[in-house]
Amino acid sequence: MIDQNLVRLIADAGMIGPNDVVIEVGPGTGTLTDELLARAGQVVAVEIDRDLAGMLRERYADRATFRLIEGDALAGKHALNDDLLVVIRAAQANGQVVRLVANLPYNIASPLVIELLLVGVASLAFTVQKEVADRLRAVANDEAYGPLSVVVNMLSDVEVLRTLPPQAFWPAPKIDSALVRLVRRDRLGENGNAFSRFVQQVFAARRKTLRNALLNADLPADELLAKVGLDPKRRPEEIAADQLLALFDASRGSR
Repeated sequence: MIDQNLVRLIADAGMIGPNDVVIEVGPGTGTLTDELLARAGQVVAVEIDRDLAGMLRERYADRATFRLIEGDALAGKHALNDDLLVVIRAAQANGQVVRLVANLPYNIASPLVIELLLVGVASLAFTVQKEVADRLRAVANDEAYGPLSVVVNMLSDVEVLRTLPPQAFWPAPKIDSALVRLVRRDRLGENGNAFSRFVQQVFAARRKTLRNALLNADLPADELLAKVGLDPKRRPEEIAADQLLALFDASRGSR
């Protein structure tokens, strides 16, 4: 990001307190990192590029509040980097608030956002491609509505704060970006991972009827739909997040 005013805007969106632990994924050359270090109790930067990691390690060698994790923020599609998870758990055990503030690499944004919310990160403020921002805030019957929309809606309040033009970045991407803030509001509790898997199963057959989607997931479709009062001919993209949660709860009782 090359516009310093936007850098400050992203940091402001992070709602950072002086004792907070802030995660920055994809810090690059440290443009946003400087702003985060001025505000947070600790900044944990996760950088996969070896050359950039070396530069960051040298640049912030004398900053006790800076920690670098060299590697991918994800250990798999549904798992955080082990070192990052240790940092989050330690901070939470210490009573510190953990937040993400970052210009997220577009290719990992969706799974990373869900995994961070599931482990209890308090808020996430980040830039991402506008298409992903549209999916994050979509509701039933929107074209962009899908599993990401449902799970994130059940775990947080979503705000799209601003659309960012390609010229805000160097090199300029070919698409618009957006600044998004998620404030965690967990409606799933210990069932978060199971609900996420359930929603993925239902939307795997999104063009089929809801009844057939449930049958494809080896679930007693007629029994569940009758229990929650949903029309079996409706399609998954027509079902609101709270209705999917009710369907999930019913499915757990039927096993």
